[in-house]
Amino acid sequence: MSTPVIGVLALQGDVREHLIALAAADAVARPVRRPEELAEIDGLVIPGGESTTISKLAVLFGVMEPLRARVRDGLPVYGTCAGMIMLADKILDPRSGQETIGGIDMIVRRNAFGRQNESFEAAVDVKGVEGDPVEGVFIRAPWVESVGAETEVLAEHGGHIVAVRQGNVLATSFHPELTGDHRVHGLFVDMVRANRTAAS
Repeated sequence: MSTPVIGVLALQGDVREHLIALAAADAVARPVRRPEELAEIDGLVIPGGESTTISKLAVLFGVMEPLRARVRDGLPVYGTCAGMIMLADKILDPRSGQETIGGIDMIVRRNAFGRQNESFEAAVDVKGVEGDPVEGVFIRAPWVESVGAETEVLAEHGGHIVAVRQGNVLATSFHPELTGDHRVHGLFVDMVRANRTAAS
């Protein structure tokens, strides 16, 4: 089977780190900014950054609606931190005019773990990731307030949900791309491979 091509939404945030992590997890990784580039990928990562800015830039670059359509059609997507917020069907405390792509039946609280100077690292047991806990880097991280019946909780920290999956859509509050541990990206690459097999 050919190597899956996975894009990283390159509007804002830690794009380079995700490209490196995806390549380490045996995917062909490329930045994506334009609607036509969405048609050339098997999966997409939405990186951390500032969710309001990513939302506005996605609309400005004309990728918001095509992205929503591809997610509805089953494109595997993985969002970290701000990417988790972008994949939520509902934000508890949205900024004015802030939109999401949606895809996961959950309510997310922005900056729930505190401000930038309250960033921290913690070991997180993630369902589907074998071996030792994943080292999670939490930077102005959201958490999930609640999930719908179709959403699977993959990890919690401090009594709060920090990793979820619904169908082909995966999201984490934390940044695994900043640790050198590529197992969460490996989990996502496996999701993309399985989706390609099912579609062929």
